Amino acid sequence: MAGGASSDDDGMIAGINVTPFVDICLVLLIIFMVTAKYIVSKPQIPVDLPRATSGQNSQDNQTMSVTVDRSGQIFVDTQRVEEGQLLALARERKRQNREVRAVISADRAVPHGRFVFVVDTIRNAEISRFAIQTEVPPQPGN
Repeated sequence: MAGGASSDDDGMIAGINVTPFVDICLVLLIIFMVTAKYIVSKPQIPVDLPRATSGQNSQDNQTMSVTVDRSGQIFVDTQRVEEGQLLALARERKRQNREVRAVISADRAVPHGRFVFVVDTIRNAEISRFAIQTEVPPQPGN
């Protein structure tokens, strides 16, 4: 009997079948992998992101999320802000955490000048580490 208990006369169990345990662990791992993205993602302003062939996801406590929607309105971590407030908020975040990073998301319909204004404002707040969020196109065969 492979992997099972032997039937010794003294009643001792010679082996433990770990197959059910491995099955349960694999099911839990699959459930975790499927639901992990939904658990950690913050609510975001809906924007139609441009696609890029390279890039990576970035989300952590040291991140300032700046979003420009289709109409040109600016949001910081889902809160709408005016142009003048953006610089003050960015400077406050930099004061709280010197390692703060900004992730800038802009709808593809946003005029280039509006996007450059947001980037310049972030840089004027002395936040030199920022990223531009894009959407990675699906790979063929996936």
